[in-house]
Amino acid sequence: QVQLVESGGGSVQAGGSLRLSCKASGDTFNNHLMGWFRHGPGKKREAVAAVRFDLGTTYYADSVKGRFTISQDNAKNMLYLQMNNVKPEDRAKYHCATVRGGDGSTWPLYVESGTLDAWGQGTLVTVSS
Repeated sequence: QVQLVESGGGSVQAGGSLRLSCKASGDTFNNHLMGWFRHGPGKKREAVAAVRFDLGTTYYADSVKGRFTISQDNAKNMLYLQMNNVKPEDRAKYHCATVRGGDGSTWPLYVESGTLDAWGQGTLVTVSS
């Protein structure tokens, strides 16, 4: 059974940085699409970033391109989201998630349809201006 546990959330000032981590267990994730989605107050679930390690493909939402970077350490079964130049609109609960197959470009489809294989409880990011 796949389990995903996020950490690293907290309060950050606008313009600051934060690094989210996700520990994955219960499977090997080389051929999984792994990524992050967020759910902000009064907003619908939004695909943020994803990576397919074996294909070398990634996805970034337009709203985070150039500011967020996703990375994966397969040896440790870890997924990271480096958040730089954080903005107030980045305030949300961030969830790590995975689905077998797919590539970076399909991440939003899986998030919006809810057809992910597993996701974690989330870690909260708040932004002060």
